[in-house]
Amino acid sequence: MPEGIGHWSQGHGSPGMKIYIDPFTYEDPNEAVREFAKEIDVSFVKIEEVIGAGEFGEVYKGRLKLPGKREIYVAIKTLKAGYSEKQRRDFLSEASIMGQFDHPNIIRLEGVVTKSRPVMIITEFMENGALDSFLRQNDGQFTVIQLVGMLRGIAAGMKYLAEMNYVHRDLAARNILVNSNLVCKVSDFGLSRYLQDDTSDPTYTSSLGGKIPVRWTAPEAIAYRKFTSASDVWSYGIVMWEVMSFGERPYWDMSNQDVINAIEQDYRLPPPMDCPAALHQLMLDCWQKDRNTRPRFTEIVNTLDKMIRNPASLKTVATITAVPSQPLLDRSIPDFTAFTSVDDWLSAVKMSQYRDSFLTAGFTSLQLVAQMTSE
Repeated sequence: MPEGIGHWSQGHGSPGMKIYIDPFTYEDPNEAVREFAKEIDVSFVKIEEVIGAGEFGEVYKGRLKLPGKREIYVAIKTLKAGYSEKQRRDFLSEASIMGQFDHPNIIRLEGVVTKSRPVMIITEFMENGALDSFLRQNDGQFTVIQLVGMLRGIAAGMKYLAEMNYVHRDLAARNILVNSNLVCKVSDFGLSRYLQDDTSDPTYTSSLGGKIPVRWTAPEAIAYRKFTSASDVWSYGIVMWEVMSFGERPYWDMSNQDVINAIEQDYRLPPPMDCPAALHQLMLDCWQKDRNTRPRFTEIVNTLDKMIRNPASLKTVATITAVPSQPLLDRSIPDFTAFTSVDDWLSAVKMSQYRDSFLTAGFTSLQLVAQMTSE
């Protein structure tokens, strides 16, 4: 099979282990859909409300009532009218991929509707939506152990995918869904974005043959499109950072090119506020330049399990002053000699809106502010 089309990695699957089959290797992709996705009669589906827009059409919340089963909430992705045969194929490829997976931390495919219009992909419903926006809405509301539990779930899902020889290529908090019990599940198995180049999403930077989410992608995958489970591990490290920072944007407002240059010069993201040192160290391990020295997902799951069993190991908070093995991209302690007043400094760091809070708190001079930052 030609490199670059599918999500193959050099496998270490044991015999008897199910291995992922790329739907694009089928002469007739409809055959892959028939093989891996159950056809659902549209009369069993009730569409309720729009919850988002997908790449191919609207995404709805609805209900599914299969004969002899209780009614469940589902998410329904639709293919908008006026599609080409290729778009239909690309749209349904996600179902052919998802339908091969069965794991509590991978979004579950209920089935597809292809015999009537609109064409639909039906999956389990995740009440809390995408992880990045969920964390931003609940900033500071979860304990470290809860956050580590979420990370453990994501790592378990990724371990399963790696064992099936599936490389995700777009692991990011926006592609993790969260249910009402805070269970996190890996989603977004769409292939289309690697195959066509006509979206304007700034998350993805164009490069030959598709778009790459630069901030989440390992350097070797950006440089020469070497996507493996080890490049997924790099992305997982970025997801860890997103989770521990409650959905902050990786590398803040740096441009994609600046991110690429910084990584090349061995800069790495600093620990988020109050992040345990052991977790930041695991992030740095995931961001090793040499992909062969990064941990595998199996090791990551084991490491997180140990932390959950021994919460005391999470007591030590990472500090930016510790000498890291790699320099950290540091929005660190500013050089106050450059400023004349607290006002002056606040506007330089784009925090003028906090001027009154600073003054009320008694930070009337730069001397006092400098003490606060170094304490």
